[in-house]
Amino acid sequence: MKGLLTLAAASAWHRRVGLGWVLVSVALSTFLLLAVERLREDLRTHFSQSVSGTDLIVGPRTGAVQLMLYAVFRVGDATQNIRWQSVQALSAHPRVAWAVPISLGDSHRGFPVVGTTSAYFEHFRYGQRQPLQLAEGRPFAAVYEAVLGAEVAERLGYRLGDAVVLSHGSGAIEGSAHDDKPFTVVGILARTGTPVDRSLHIGLEGMEALHLDWFAGLPMPGRRLSAEQAAAQDLTPRSVTALLLGLKSRAAVFSMQREVAAWRDEPLMAVLPGVALDQLWEVIGAGERALTVMSALVAGVSLAGLVAVVLTGLEQRRRELAVLRALGAGPRRLLALLLLEGALVTAAGALLGALLALLAGAAASPWLERHWGIALQWQHWGPAQLGLIAAVLAAGTLAALLPGWRAYRLSLADGLQPRG
Repeated sequence: MKGLLTLAAASAWHRRVGLGWVLVSVALSTFLLLAVERLREDLRTHFSQSVSGTDLIVGPRTGAVQLMLYAVFRVGDATQNIRWQSVQALSAHPRVAWAVPISLGDSHRGFPVVGTTSAYFEHFRYGQRQPLQLAEGRPFAAVYEAVLGAEVAERLGYRLGDAVVLSHGSGAIEGSAHDDKPFTVVGILARTGTPVDRSLHIGLEGMEALHLDWFAGLPMPGRRLSAEQAAAQDLTPRSVTALLLGLKSRAAVFSMQREVAAWRDEPLMAVLPGVALDQLWEVIGAGERALTVMSALVAGVSLAGLVAVVLTGLEQRRRELAVLRALGAGPRRLLALLLLEGALVTAAGALLGALLALLAGAAASPWLERHWGIALQWQHWGPAQLGLIAAVLAAGTLAALLPGWRAYRLSLADGLQPRG
């Protein structure tokens, strides 16, 4: 076996130029497979940790995925709101430890505005139950104060003390700007890699003050309140978009969910964030599956190149194989020789691709964590990554079966016969 391995290595080295390109192709395809799988796993983990520590998310009766989309990811709009009386009743429920109301609907230069309370900064968690932290400044306290997400501040160049003008809805309609009631930036959150980074946060009182002189999405004719006049009004919210609940006991989550579903004052629903996030991932997970399929196709093309190179070289090696047959190498030994050559090239390519994946993960991990909050577990390979490497090795060995079978069928007379 040792002699056969030495012969296979020497033969591969003799044809190193052609096989070298195949090796590079296998390495790149292995790198792509490992990188996509690692990124897919870490993205899913990051996605599922956009909100953590919240037991239930309460909203108007709609789909669980839709509620998660607008309550957590700020995508889409709520069809209805929750009345403030229901928010107060749920917040005072004996099973509820804390409650964070969320009011959506306004924006600023394409970024969503989130109306909430100071409890948001105290109880909202993401990742491994990590709390929100301020990179600069403090939480809002007055009516016209705002706290910016990290991406908002970075992309729009805001600093503490800057004034921001919010817009009604998406801000696409002319005249939708609340330019008579500007907000002052008093805080900038540290980057989280979640939708929090792309949000502006104001108090519920500020959200209410913006809309005192608006009705049905339009300014009320003849009623224009200045910022000071609006701040002097009763700013108790009339409704909110969603409510984040933390319970005193996780064991009560299902009974509380049923109680919310049977709420008499208005039709409500409560979803478990983990379950809803899994459902949402199934909806948008087609992209990750497409990437995996594309990576597998690239690997297949690389292995097809290996077959083509070995088959092409086989026609030029017929005399070499015939000499080996004449020296006593049987057909099975020739088959084993070509299988070994294919396995060696595939193994070298797979190892090179794995090394590239490790180096790329080490280089990209700090950047991804700093800008997107995605922590790549590049130094820890799980069964999925090891299984992919094994699959590439097995596929490369199987790909060498075709030229190996061809060599097996070559006859001694065919190899020695001069060709005209």
